[in-house]
Amino acid sequence: LAGGAFALIGSLCYAELATAYPAEGGDYVYLTRAFGRRMGFLFAWSELWVVRPGSIGAMAFVFADYADRLLASDGRQVVYAAGSVIALTAINVAGVTTGKWTQNVLTATKILGLLIVVMVGFFVAVPAARGADAGEPVAAAPANWGFAMILILYAYGGWNDIAYVGAEVRRPEKNIVRALLLGTAAVTAIYLLINGAFLYALGFRGTQEAEAVAAQVAELRLGVWGARAVSGLVCISALGAINGMVFTGARIYYALGTEHALFAPLGVWSERFSTPLRSLVLQGLITLSVVVGFSQATDSSRSGFEKMVIFGLPLFWLFLLLVGVALFVLRWREPSRRGFFRVPGYPLTPLVFCASSLFMLYSSCKYAYDQRSVEATWAIGLFAVGLAVSCLYAKNGGRVTSK
Repeated sequence: LAGGAFALIGSLCYAELATAYPAEGGDYVYLTRAFGRRMGFLFAWSELWVVRPGSIGAMAFVFADYADRLLASDGRQVVYAAGSVIALTAINVAGVTTGKWTQNVLTATKILGLLIVVMVGFFVAVPAARGADAGEPVAAAPANWGFAMILILYAYGGWNDIAYVGAEVRRPEKNIVRALLLGTAAVTAIYLLINGAFLYALGFRGTQEAEAVAAQVAELRLGVWGARAVSGLVCISALGAINGMVFTGARIYYALGTEHALFAPLGVWSERFSTPLRSLVLQGLITLSVVVGFSQATDSSRSGFEKMVIFGLPLFWLFLLLVGVALFVLRWREPSRRGFFRVPGYPLTPLVFCASSLFMLYSSCKYAYDQRSVEATWAIGLFAVGLAVSCLYAKNGGRVTSK
């Protein structure tokens, strides 16, 4: 519920920004208009080298873990993760229509599969496992809301991605708001239903100790094949998330290329495929480098998913916080620029959004610091390089070129 509330409040803020500035690039556009070209450049740089590869890579490893379990191939996660990035990048290169229909099919399949698991959990499965809760009390771990919200908000990740393709949305004054608000409400309802089904079928202890909770719920009534079908569902769900991030991320770099000479090659729209082809290819290559590179790191105590989270999450929350601040700045600086939607409860609503983002920034930084990981070091280094390049922009009046 807390994750859904955060996503809903954020959606209200994004709905105002996206309808007032319905252009390719989303956050890049808002940050540039509010804080200048230097901030816009730093955001796009961080997305290209850290945030987007980390987010795509995290879901690629989720897909890989379940594909490895489903196919019983024993340890080919890196191959599956890299293959998913390559395949979905190629699909999006082939054209907007292909990428859109791929996303629609994956999303519809995912929702149908989740609803089937809910039905099995509540109405079909025999909840015998819940008897374990009647015995000894389950030992409660120390409360850690910050870490819990880091993982919970991954379930809601992508709620703001509609802003990146604002220029490609038909009737943006209505459809952007619908996508943000109705999409967030639907995801929250499904998330609560699926977790309710887990708890009903397995009990708290059974859910807590399950390694693949959805598969175990299906196995209660549908047997081994039910568990395998749910593992396949998780694979489809992860592929849908990857496809959405690949599709929207490339629009950020396209917007960057149209305004910054250093990245001008990325600002070319392919007439043949009707996609930002170069941005898609570069995004794919960087993500592959991150996935393969970190998977070969000597520290094997963390999963590929954990490494990607540590790598990309702190900068994600930093810029989400700045987008919330940008809403206040743009209302003050451009009062005549009104979208088709205004945030209800202003200024309290965006203040809550900013405070929540600040809490998540602190939590993700603390998590990365506690892990003492090489991934966090790489993220800091790449951000520092981007900061240095943006300072070079300032000295040259924003005229840094590829020469």
